[in-house]
Amino acid sequence: MKNDDKRNPGRPAYRLTFEDAVMIWKLKWQGWLQSRIAAHFDTNAGRVSEVLTGKRFPGSEQAAHASF
Repeated sequence: MKNDDKRNPGRPAYRLTFEDAVMIWKLKWQGWLQSRIAAHFDTNAGRVSEVLTGKRFPGSEQAAHASF
């Protein structure tokens, strides 16, 4: 593996958007684990938990329901 292929461990995780939060709800309803959802978005599982408990991006659950 070349040096430029390695992930930079000091770089910040991806910052979620409202649209990401809507997708998180959809993935959760499809049976995805929170840890897998977090890995998919390259973020911390705690951020996914915040979305699913309504602490972050309130209204994203309703938006996900409305998009079906």
